[in-house]
Amino acid sequence: MTNINININALSYAYGQPACSGRIRTVPEDFIVNEIPGFEPDGEGEHVLLHIQKRNTNTDWLAKKISQFVGLRQVDVSYAGMKDRNAVTTQWFSVRLAGKPEPDWMALNSDEITVLQHHRHSRKLRKGALKGNRFKIVVRDIDGDVSDLETRLQTIKEQGIPNYFGEQRFGIDGANITEAKTMFSGKRVKSHHQRSLYLSAARSYIFNDHLSLRVGMASWNKAINGDVMLLSGTNSYFVAEIADDEINRRIDTFDIHPSGVMWGRGRSPAMGESADMENALKEKHADFCEGLEKAGLDQSRRSLRLMVNDLGWKMDADNKVLELEFELPAGSYATSVLRELVIANV
Repeated sequence: MTNINININALSYAYGQPACSGRIRTVPEDFIVNEIPGFEPDGEGEHVLLHIQKRNTNTDWLAKKISQFVGLRQVDVSYAGMKDRNAVTTQWFSVRLAGKPEPDWMALNSDEITVLQHHRHSRKLRKGALKGNRFKIVVRDIDGDVSDLETRLQTIKEQGIPNYFGEQRFGIDGANITEAKTMFSGKRVKSHHQRSLYLSAARSYIFNDHLSLRVGMASWNKAINGDVMLLSGTNSYFVAEIADDEINRRIDTFDIHPSGVMWGRGRSPAMGESADMENALKEKHADFCEGLEKAGLDQSRRSLRLMVNDLGWKMDADNKVLELEFELPAGSYATSVLRELVIANV
């Protein structure tokens, strides 16, 4: 069976291990996340879109609370993306009323929950229906070489970071990946939600391992022969049989990005050296790869490189507090940005 190690700090660093440490999430207000929706409410239909600010609150727990408040099944409440618990976040939920009278949504408000907007909508909110998220993060008690930190910030702004899945993907103490291992050994998981979490954790674990190898080779932002290249901002791709100067020029101008496999059924389009690396993954993680295929997941691709959009920062006069603001596309992790900047302590 796969040897499990989900420690995000054990993965290869693009710019070497950070020379500074700092504390994150000292209070929830130090980690602010605002969704950038990929939709507009249309004003009619059997669904209601709720725009909610939550503090120190788990997304799935809030979805359950909403369903209980309205008297619905939990499946009738959906959201576009999970948000951190130890944070202040704004996100959208959809509620399928289907003939039920619309309640007073303000009655949901509490010290930790505030309903900001509510609108009628014709469709259920699907997971992933986001452009991305905007973050405002405070890192306190900075200790170490601040000049190294400044250099890293500028480099990340210009060149991006490895597109690792964050530790949240794997659950508390890696519980999701451990459960995935047990599930692939034959344990039946009745909950569709839990099963989905475990499958996602297994795919992410394989991807992170592959990306860490590419970072160690200094090829997470460079092509190798046979790479599958994603066109920036799309799911379209082509195979670069030869990693020539023109391919790497397009990578350097952020027109295309090398990609890694999100494991599942189907044959990878990768060729040559890139295909050899992916085949080695299947041998190394045979139990996970076979389990994902049997579960019916189809292969897809994920960029190895993540561009950190609109990155801005400021330090206090004593160089002890760093304030960060940036945007990331849906499916990427602010913790992956932080790990390249500081050794973070909670």
